[in-house]
Amino acid sequence: MKLLTTQNFKTTKGEKLGVLTGILYLAPARISGYEVCPRRSAGCTAACLFTAGMGAFSNVQQARINKTKRYFEDRPGFLDQLRKDIIALEKKAKKQNMKPAVRLNGTSDLDWTLTGIMDEFPHIQFYDYTKVLKRLKKEVPTNYHITFSRSESNETEAVEALKLGFNVAVVFKEQPTEWKGYPVTSGDDTDVRFEDPKGYVIGLTAKGKARKDLSGFVA
Repeated sequence: MKLLTTQNFKTTKGEKLGVLTGILYLAPARISGYEVCPRRSAGCTAACLFTAGMGAFSNVQQARINKTKRYFEDRPGFLDQLRKDIIALEKKAKKQNMKPAVRLNGTSDLDWTLTGIMDEFPHIQFYDYTKVLKRLKKEVPTNYHITFSRSESNETEAVEALKLGFNVAVVFKEQPTEWKGYPVTSGDDTDVRFEDPKGYVIGLTAKGKARKDLSGFVA
């Protein structure tokens, strides 16, 4: 089973910048029976984009559940397939004269540095969002870019992440020019977070279920 997806609205936006992205979509929260979002909030869980786009189809949802189960139940086999997908992505990017990038937490928040996969592909740019602040305080591979993700329950940690020099993604009803004293730049134009200027809040417009959020997840 192929793990990385390259055909969706997020990757298409990146291609305009010369970046070919492969995204791994797992089943978020505990949908698969395994927790993949350890710091999720109630608002984040309710607003999750798991069922958005292709995720609206039951066969796609089941495929993501199967991938998640394989990650936990057959880690060696999962990582072998992931390596094959990354190699294929790299070849495709080279053929199209594009830069290959991989986002492993499309709908999850796992610590992929523990697998060593990024060290195996030093020429690939990896990137993710996370709500786990301690990951910003540990040494990670130089080809891994992390953006902290704010929710209604971790605003103090989001401000700490900004003070540490990391960008923070915030979902807004309407994007302001600044948040907590930091400038806001739109993150809707592309998902290529590793190209964002440093020291910014990455403003994301509420989409899908998030438009009806009342928890505070949407600022």
